[in-house]
Formats: sequence, C-alpha cells, structure tokens
Amino acid sequence: MTAVRYAGLDLGGTNIKTVVVERDADGEIRVLSRRSHLTHGHEGADAVVDRVAALARAVTGEYGAAAVGLGIPGWFDPASGCARLIPNIPGEWSGKQLRRPVETAAGRPVVLINDARAFALAESRLGAARGLNTVVCVTLGTGMGGGVVIGGRLHMGTGDAGEIGHQTLQVDGPLCGCGNRGCAEALVSSAAVLRMSGRSSVEEVYEAARAGDERAVRTVDHVIRWLAVALVNAYTLLAPDALVIGGGVAAAGDALFGPLEREVRGRITLGRPEDVRVLPAVLGTYAGALGAALAVLERDENGPVGKQGENGRIS
Repeated sequence: MTAVRYAGLDLGGTNIKTVVVERDADGEIRVLSRRSHLTHGHEGADAVVDRVAALARAVTGEYGAAAVGLGIPGWFDPASGCARLIPNIPGEWSGKQLRRPVETAAGRPVVLINDARAFALAESRLGAARGLNTVVCVTLGTGMGGGVVIGGRLHMGTGDAGEIGHQTLQVDGPLCGCGNRGCAEALVSSAAVLRMSGRSSVEEVYEAARAGDERAVRTVDHVIRWLAVALVNAYTLLAPDALVIGGGVAAAGDALFGPLEREVRGRITLGRPEDVRVLPAVLGTYAGALGAALAVLERDENGPVGKQGENGRIS
C-alpha cells in the first residue's frame, strides 16, 4: 500500500480549520498541515459554502489529497448532502447543498460528518483514547455534542447515534434548542452555565468558583452533577473503556475532571466503579478537522463510516 493523503475541514461559527493527514504503508498517520481561516458567517450561507469550497480546492491542490472530509456544526441529510439545521452560523441553511459545491471545487470525493462525531473519531483514534476499544466522547461548549466509537470505528446506528447531549435528564426541564425539554445540553452547556452564574465567560465562572464565590460554586456543582448523570447513562448502556470530555467547558481542568470522575464513579452501581475513566481531550481545536479527515480514511478502509475497523496511529 502506498501513502495516501486526506484533507479535513471543520466548519465552525468563527473559524474554518483545515488539516492534511497522510497514511503510510504501515498504517502510520502523520499530520502534514494545520491551518485556521475566518468563517465570516455574517456574509451568509452562500458565501460560507463558497469559502469552504475554495479552501478545499486549495488544500487538495497543494498537498495532493485524495479526498476531503467536511465537519458540519449541525445536522445534514447524508444521502443528498444538504444541510438540515446549522444553528450557530447565520443564514438560511435548511436545504443548502454542502457536498456538491465542495466536490466540484476540489475535484475530489467529499465525506460529510457531524463535527461532534468528528471530534469523537479523532480523540478515539489519535487522541486521549487512542488504542481503546469502546469510547464515549463528549464536547461541551455552546451545545453538547458527542460520539460513540466501538472497535475503533464510529458507531452511527441508523444515522445519528452519539447525541449524548439530547438525552432527557429532567422531564419538563429547561427548553433545549432541539425543541425538547430537560436535555443534558440544556442543563450543562456554556449557555446554561452563564445563565446560572451571571458571569460573562465560562473561564470566569471556574475562576470565581476556585476563589469561593458561592453562586459560581453552585453553578459548577450543578454542571458536575448533571454531566455525571448523562455520562453514567452512557456508561450503563455501553460500558466504554473511557469517557472523553472536550470543548470550552472542559477547559476548566482539575476543577471539573477530578470532581466529575468521583461523581460518575459514585453513581455506578453495576460493574466496577474504579474502572471508569473520565479523560480530558488532548487534540485541541483541530480535533474536528482531524476527525473529518479520518472519516474519509475510514470510508476507504472499510466502506461507509460506521462499520468495524482498526485503530490508527499518529506520529
């Protein structure tokens, strides 16, 4: 097998991240390029899609990538390649064609993947959970996304498996952006944290909690409690080797991870609580773009993303 290169793009509300990875004959994965570009979402959906297409053309041309993975911050129809809902980038996205313009510009096949699922794929194959069999990954920020990896392969079920943020934790709880009430996302996302704390940033909340501010401490305790409930639900169903947490809220570090792991273990009544591992993500802001590139690699290795496969290695 000769070396093959894949491009990954991660469309975000503020930035579009691009990476190029190379898989060599031994299965080793090297990262050749990481770049960040402004999204300029205020210009509207058409302009953003044009920008993504231009970046895909540029990066495939420069590095000779065989195919492109594109991480989408929302939901899309995998059959048509059209967006269904992209909530955090301005513009009319419903029904907007995403795959075809990028394929036309790059002259390469394009694989679409939800950005949280891309994060999960990257952290499981190249990051905090590298080498583990079953992993549940959660990204906390404006929302709460996730993904499930089994046997080194992203598990998609009938199409949307891994939406850990939209499990119902409180019947008739706070309204979630998905339209349901009491979702995990509505209880632990950064929007919920700022609303409860009255602070202007998540970092400020955790700093205030460390300084002993009573309202901030209550907010952090609330996040730890409900996030632990969501993770224990996932653990009870899947018994993963690890639970990986990334995103803005997760940047709290020891203020979150130590108490969170203790809370999770304290709620495990089936199995061995001491075996439960809650790990911080390690790939940073390029995890989504890396996962998008890996989604293409998975397709080439094993067919459509979601079937059984092998773990990769990074150098």
